[in-house]
Amino acid sequence: MTRHGTDTPGFPFSAVVGQDDLRLALILTAISPRIGGVVVRGEKGTAKTTTVRAFASLLGEAPLVNLPVGATEDRVVGSLDMETVLTTGRAEYRPGLLAQADGGVLYVDEVNLLADHLVDSLLDAAATGRVTVERDGISHSSPANFVLVGTMNPEEGELRPQLLDRFGLAVDVAASTRPETRVEIVRRRLAFEDDPHAMVGAWAEQDARTAARIARARAGVGSVTLPDAVLNQVAWLCSRIDLDGMRADLVITRAAIAHAAWRGGDRVIDEDVDVAARLALPHRRRRQPFEAPEMEEREVRETLEEARRFFEDNDDGGPVSEAADDDTQPGAEVLVDTENPTDDQAQQGSSQARPQMTGKAGTAGSGEPFRPAGGTAAAHRA
Repeated sequence: MTRHGTDTPGFPFSAVVGQDDLRLALILTAISPRIGGVVVRGEKGTAKTTTVRAFASLLGEAPLVNLPVGATEDRVVGSLDMETVLTTGRAEYRPGLLAQADGGVLYVDEVNLLADHLVDSLLDAAATGRVTVERDGISHSSPANFVLVGTMNPEEGELRPQLLDRFGLAVDVAASTRPETRVEIVRRRLAFEDDPHAMVGAWAEQDARTAARIARARAGVGSVTLPDAVLNQVAWLCSRIDLDGMRADLVITRAAIAHAAWRGGDRVIDEDVDVAARLALPHRRRRQPFEAPEMEEREVRETLEEARRFFEDNDDGGPVSEAADDDTQPGAEVLVDTENPTDDQAQQGSSQARPQMTGKAGTAGSGEPFRPAGGTAAAHRA
């Protein structure tokens, strides 16, 4: 395993101490890129960049593309050379960083310092799997399926809430307060600096097993069954904790499906929902003054347990049917990511057909694996 673009080995992914949520978030997004990327928040020196680079090495020949903060729009999304129209009759397309990242990882360090319109562009590409360039009435579209990872130090400024919400998952990283963990981090780092090749060799087998497991999960994610009970629980949770729009419902569902595939299951269970909610909700919650993250996690767990108890005793109904809008017709089917709409399209459609609890199986997009052989994932039925 070598660092992309050099002959120097990169730090082994499996040798990263701690940061379990970060590693899992990266894996789930690799299994299902339409989750929408991962934003990693933490102070300097918490192995954010080391973990991301190590993860990219697990994906084999997949590219790792770094998007610098000072990049221009043409450099990011690509450009059309209109001068060639006069000589060839067609505009020459020059791919940008988004197209170059197709099939790999797009890494943005200090994403909070990137211009807002560029953040919008990369989030659009991550959600749709394509990048489109338009100029003077001419447009060109290219595939852009990649794992989007943005890292940031909150002390240097925050992302606008509207942009932060568009990242699928969020992980807060911090240096461990456990002395034994800090000792092991130093020990492994010194061993790597002393002999990178020996360190990589020592962890090669474990990294190979992780890479093979990711590949199996990608191949099997399209056949994971999504029960109605899961859709009911997710809808209950997101409505009870007062989240805006439908993006959280979609992300939790996609991440739960990816986690089921990661653990080798063929059906989404409560464990998958718990993990997905833990990773998808922290950056979307309206935190109350002096409310600790532990309080947020406890509220999420309690709300999910409340939903599960309710649906064990009730065959129909739920949070939406309890307090449905006047313009919502009873009996509407659950509509989640049918035919893979973008999240914005799904939110627009939610005003006309909100997710009702019915006896019919829900459908959910499983996300597109890297360089799909063709077609979109089939609907998942209970």
